[in-house]
Amino acid sequence: MAEKRDYYEVLGIDKNASADDIKGAYRKAALKWHPDRWVSGTDSEKKTAEEKFKEASEAYSVLSDPDKKAKYDQFGFAGVDGAGAQDWSQGFGSLNDILNNLFGGAFGGFGGFGGFSGFGGGQQGPRVVRGRDIRTRVRLSLEEIATGCTKEVSIERNRLCPECDGRGTKNASDVKTCPTCKGSGQVQNVVNSLFGRTMTYTTCPQCGGEGKIVSNPCGHCKGSGLVRKRESVKVKVPAGVEDGMQLTIRGEGHGAARGGVAGDLLVIIEEQPHPQLKRQGNDLFYTRVISTPEAILGTEIQIPTLEGAHKLKIDAGTQSGTVVRLRGRGMPDVNGYGKGDLYVKILVWIPRKLNRNEKEAIENLKNNSSFKPDPNRDDRELFEKESKYF
Repeated sequence: MAEKRDYYEVLGIDKNASADDIKGAYRKAALKWHPDRWVSGTDSEKKTAEEKFKEASEAYSVLSDPDKKAKYDQFGFAGVDGAGAQDWSQGFGSLNDILNNLFGGAFGGFGGFGGFSGFGGGQQGPRVVRGRDIRTRVRLSLEEIATGCTKEVSIERNRLCPECDGRGTKNASDVKTCPTCKGSGQVQNVVNSLFGRTMTYTTCPQCGGEGKIVSNPCGHCKGSGLVRKRESVKVKVPAGVEDGMQLTIRGEGHGAARGGVAGDLLVIIEEQPHPQLKRQGNDLFYTRVISTPEAILGTEIQIPTLEGAHKLKIDAGTQSGTVVRLRGRGMPDVNGYGKGDLYVKILVWIPRKLNRNEKEAIENLKNNSSFKPDPNRDDRELFEKESKYF
């Protein structure tokens, strides 16, 4: 299965795009890839259109919802957990229906493919250059994850040249309007086809979409407007994150010259194993071995928790395999929905070798009724119920 693409990349928009920008991007994708447009295409074209349309619709369903968008921006796909997925078994719906939903019924109808050029967005002006994202990892202990913390990461990134302030030249007058695209950053192409006259816009090959070209480049940055620097960035980690989650720090990626927008810093969470506790979701698990006399007579033991040691009373007659549940002693939910639990499994130590006196003592107890298994007790049922946690 192909790796899932970033929702912003699918719609071809920046992460700071407005709600109208998101709607407009989806509109263009729907016009291009809706299966209604590909009914006369080859099987391969139909399949590609279907996949592209599904992909765009899923991206729009997440990015058009402020709550889902916020979770996706912070945690990526893990934050929405399939919230963008839809049931396509009932068909796609007509293209007219989709456009009417987007524009509140203002769209008059399909009316032939020749009219699609009117929805193409036209000449949008100079393309805003965006710096590349940076990915890094941060290692956290369970204790740090339980409370949330601030970590400092060291990264190497492109920053605006201090000599030319990112212009690529020391003199502002040396930044000229691109003669090819006249500063728009795009070039227009007109195609006459069976479906009518279609206008498309592509990135200007001379200026790369910036709309400007630089003469007399800065000697410090060689005209790029950027220099390489190693810097430290503070990352605020919310409580409850899990191994593999991704935090997005806006604007802390590579810089972009000539008024562009800086990329993002993507921080991957790497959870360090705890020496005693095991984590599964928001729950924690701990196994403790006690002696046979302690299991028979009862005792009190110290249990490690993320808040410190906790005293746990072991009742007399505790069976090996018993699981004790400590409510609220687990990990906090990353979305703020309470805390998980800590499950403590008790195992009883059975010695393999005994000296003569020990063996005689056990022999004296062997035939005692208290040491004979009672099939009517509910310990077996309890063990089978709780063992699934381990």
